[in-house]
This record gives sequence, structure tokens and C-alpha cells, in this order.
Amino acid sequence: MFRSYVTNDNVVELCLTLGLCSEGITQLNSLMTPRKGVKKGESLFNQGERLESLYAIRSGFFKTTMTTKEGKEQVSGFQMMGEMLGMDAISTEHHTSSAIALVDSVVYGVDFSQLQQLGREFPALQRNFMKLMSDEIVHSRTVLLMMGTMNSDERLAAFLLNLSGRFALRGYSPISFILRMRREDIASYLGLRMETICRAVTRLREMSLANLSGRDVEIVNLPGLKDHVAGFSRQRV
Repeated sequence: MFRSYVTNDNVVELCLTLGLCSEGITQLNSLMTPRKGVKKGESLFNQGERLESLYAIRSGFFKTTMTTKEGKEQVSGFQMMGEMLGMDAISTEHHTSSAIALVDSVVYGVDFSQLQQLGREFPALQRNFMKLMSDEIVHSRTVLLMMGTMNSDERLAAFLLNLSGRFALRGYSPISFILRMRREDIASYLGLRMETICRAVTRLREMSLANLSGRDVEIVNLPGLKDHVAGFSRQRV
């Protein structure tokens, strides 16, 4: 049986409470709104909307997308339980992307202005939040580097490794898991055509590194897959 990564309803603690005293944790939990269900295919927030809350994912899976002026949709990331959504809006106070549930999901909202105020009272909370923001910056730079330096096989391998590591942190199998996103979404995120994704899937199978059947993933040789994308395997997608 898999070990659950989320041990209680206060999922924000997974991200923000490291080093925080009990009073700070209590006050942080008090900022959280009641659970909000988001059905598969529904938007949690949309590009251009004003920032009201940050969201912690209690269960489920999301993709974030950006729409160009020409109406083309670009997938910018995938988020799972224990992660936060909405930090793209902090600088302008408006969301630069839309968050769409890939499966039926549950989130908690955290009022951003109140979170800022609480951070001034508890430095540990402020440090943790700054680390989350720093992680977002590192993520963005890593994606750009991946697009500029990796071939299609390496991009897909890095994507699978990233998911593998994130599932492992949550107590799930790092070598056998289900993709919650369509291959079209993966292609958009990785900057590849669908036919290129299909060829990359075939090559990873031929190299005995990973098998993808529909949405089922089996990593056959985890060390070998890591060697295939040496410097990128620990970065967050």
C-alpha cells in the first residue's frame, strides 16, 4: 500500500510551516478557506483575473496554460497535490495563466494579503514563502534551458523523471504511475509536435529506459533514464 503524502487537511503546512512555531501554524491554518472542489476540465482561475487567493492542492492534478493574442494555448506547467497555484499573479496582481483541473480535484484558498501580513509577524513563514517563489524562478529558467539544449528524447525523459521524483516524495511508486495529462498537453509543454512525442516514446522503449502505454508509465531503468538527462533530473516541471 502506498504511503499518503498528505497526512491532514492542512495541506499548506507541506509548503510553508518549516520552522514555524505552533502559534504561527495555528494562525496560518486559520487563513485557509473551506475546501473547494474543482471538476475535471474546470478552471480554478483564468488568465487575466485579479489575484485574490493562492491555492494549495489537497488532491488532484492541474495544468497551467497561457493563451497568446492569436488564441493559441501553451501549456506552462503541471501541478499535483501538496503544491501551490496562483503565484504567477503576485507581481502584477493578475494571473498570467489559467489553472485547469485534469482530474476532479480539491484545493484550499489562502488570502494573499493576509498571508503577507502574517509573514511579517513570523519570519520563518516569510522565508518559506520566499523559497517557494525562488523555486518558481528556478523552474522557469530550467524549462528555458531544457527547450534550448535538449533533444526530443531528452525532454521527454526529463519530464518523466521529474514526475517520478515528485510521486516518490509523496510516497508513491517512482517507476510506475499514470499520466493525468493528454499527450497533446505534454507536447505543448515540451515544445514538440505530437509525432515527435510518439517517436521519442518509441526510442525510450527501444533503449529499454521507459515504456508508455496510453497513460500508463513504467520506468524500466531509472538510473539509465537519469544518465540520459544527467543535469536536469531533479528540476521541477
